[in-house]
Order: sequence, then C-alpha cells, then structure tokens
Amino acid sequence: MNPPNDPGKQDLAVYMTAVGRRARVASAATARASTAAKNAALRAIAASIRARRGEIAEANGRDVARARMSGLESALLDRLKLTDDYIEQMAAGLEQVAALPDPIGEIADVRPQPSGIRVGRMRVPLGVVAIVYESRPNVTIDAAGLVIKSGNAAILRGGSEAIECNRLLAALIGEGLAAAGLPRDAVQLVDTTDRAAVGLLATMTEYVDILVPRGGKGLIERLMRDAKVPMIKHLDGICHVYVDGEADLEKAIAIADNAKTQRYGVCNAMETLLVAQAIAPRLLPRLGRIYADKGVELRGCPETKAILQAAGIACKDATEEDWRTEYLAPILAISTLPGVDEAIAHINTFGSRHTDAIVTENYTTAMRFLREVDSASVIVNASTRFADGFEYGLGAEIGISNDKLHARGPVGLEGLTSQKYVVFGDGEVRR
Repeated sequence: MNPPNDPGKQDLAVYMTAVGRRARVASAATARASTAAKNAALRAIAASIRARRGEIAEANGRDVARARMSGLESALLDRLKLTDDYIEQMAAGLEQVAALPDPIGEIADVRPQPSGIRVGRMRVPLGVVAIVYESRPNVTIDAAGLVIKSGNAAILRGGSEAIECNRLLAALIGEGLAAAGLPRDAVQLVDTTDRAAVGLLATMTEYVDILVPRGGKGLIERLMRDAKVPMIKHLDGICHVYVDGEADLEKAIAIADNAKTQRYGVCNAMETLLVAQAIAPRLLPRLGRIYADKGVELRGCPETKAILQAAGIACKDATEEDWRTEYLAPILAISTLPGVDEAIAHINTFGSRHTDAIVTENYTTAMRFLREVDSASVIVNASTRFADGFEYGLGAEIGISNDKLHARGPVGLEGLTSQKYVVFGDGEVRR
C-alpha cells in the first residue's frame, strides 16, 4: 500500500510523484472492476475492522495521548477519538456502501434524435481522488469505501496526530483490496507527516483529478489559494436552527439541545439559534437552563439577553462577529427575530451554506424555508446533526460540499462520479 522506504529519507517530490503514478495506474483497474469485486473488498475490510477493533482502539489511544500531550485543541481532540461505537460505525458504513447500487456504467436519459442517433449519458469514475484531512481517522475508512465502490483510486493524507491509527487502517484496506483481486495502490496513505506533501498533492494535476480537503479553516484557505487541482470543499459550518412562532415547544427544545450539545467539535453542530419573538418567552428560559447545566456559554441579542437574564440565566452580549463564527465549542449565539422573513435573511447573510433547520408546524412556512434558504442541506423539524453521509443513507461521506458546482451537501458515491455522453447509431452519417 505504501512504499517500503521511509519517505522522510528520500526526496519528497519524488515520493509524491511515485504515489501519484501508482494511483493513476490503479484507477484504471478500479474503473473496470466488477461490482462483485468492489463489494467483496468492502466487506473484507469491514470484517477486518471488527476482528481487529482492539488493535484499532489501542493505536487510536496512543494517537490521542500524544495529541493531548502536544496541546491539540479540544475540537480536534474530540474528532480524533474513536469509541467502540465509532469503530463499529466504520464497519457498518462499509457494508452499507456495499449494499448500495453501483453507479458506474449506468446509462440514463437516452433520447432519439431527428438524425436517427440515440444520445444518453453514462456515469463514470472521476479517476484519482486526493483527500486531505485532520484528526478523524474514520475518514480513512469512509473515503476508502466510497472511492472503491465508485471505481476511483484514492490518495489519503491524514493529519500527523492520527498517524498510528491511519497506518493500521490503511493496512487493513490494502489487505481487503488484495483479497478481492484489486490493486493495493487503489488506496494509498501518504506515509509522511511533512506538511509540504499537501502542497505537492494540491498541484499534481497530472495524477490527481479532484482534491477533497477536510480540515480547519486555515488548511482549506491555504488550499483555496494554492491548489491547481479542482476541489470539493466547505470552508465553515455555521449552522442555524430557527424556531418558528408556530413550532411545537417540546420538539424545538429537543432539537435545539441536540443540535448544539450532542457533539461540539463537528461541522454540522448548531452555532446560532434563531427564535421567533412569539415563542421566545416560553422557549428561551427552558433552553437556557439546559445549556447552562451543560456549560454552554450564551451570547445573545438585547432581546434574548433580557429574557434569559430575567430567568436568572447568564448571557453575554453578542457582536456581529458572533453571527459569523464557527465555534466548534460549547458557545452559542442566539438572536430573537420577528419571524421567518428575518430568519431567512439572517441565515443567507451570515451562514456558510452548510446546514440550516427550521422547527415549525406550519407547512407553508416550512416550504418557504426549504426553498429560500441557500444551503447545501435544509432541514424541517430535525437536528442539524443529521447532515451526514451515513445518516443520509449514503453509507458514508467523503466530505460535505457547500459549493454549487458538481457536488453539494454530503458527498457520497454519485458525487465521486461524472457523466459522459454516449451515442448509439446504426450507420447514420451527418448530412
């Protein structure tokens, strides 16, 4: 799966070029691989994950201990940890991907033309997909599963904080590929922590077809500036929940609590709560106590602050910067607004076009919110934490895109494919 030599002892550019060449060769093999072979590889990897979950947990534990000693920030530390449930979810995700229809070779929209030819479109792999990510060792498995099933090859560059766990997971992937008769080089882990490898990967247009960065704002801004390879990306996850004046109070409390506190350091956690004035006096004191008990710092507009302070709940003044901030921490901005018009305007002004939700029992209001909020995922009466490839039935995701071209939202199998025109004739010539 990786070259036998330590890349730190050889020229990095030579090493990265060799990785790229092997990925390009492997991509031709995976593009023509049968559905049965691809599914066999995924199931073999899933079985290995379950059989060696103890080793995976131990490797991850060493990574976490080292990261904690080095002072890794809490949000990244949270993403680095693999619980037994997360390990099982990695295996289950692979099996879910294996059970999905294979998109490769699917021909759609075949239409006869006046000339007699029939024109359609065939779904094909992208080629070589490079994924750059921080913490999150589960991405190693999620990305591998989607890339294998979609007939692509992958170059994975995980963060130095997860290197031990990623090396073990990469070895399991290689074994699963080989067992199914597919090339080990179909999924390669960049086995160096040198950050210069990322810069090289982002400019290897001869070998890399698409780049997917999954990391902090600094990493993505750097790649947006320097990359020559096209990207599927999202910069921020400034997610909102708007509680409408016609919301069910109990639903609203459960959703707003879960969206913020179920996990803080993830891109689909709520960062701003918007509340209609009609329901704010009943909702905010109850929610405020829940957040206070969980140690969430509240920052509110003047109306929000007044309601919370009257209930004996601490609340700081929110600034405009708070509306633009992805905290990835137990901090929440809250704004009380007249209604849905103002909520939509706020989201489209300050949001990051990632995931936004409304809680309402009014169907017309819900449909307006769905149509007019310009985000990759828009949710009615459920937590923003569902904005995830596994939860959407994609098996896993290679990332979440808030771009508008090619792929948007959680990127699963279809997002890792393209289409080409195919033409069927019977001797027709153009006149």
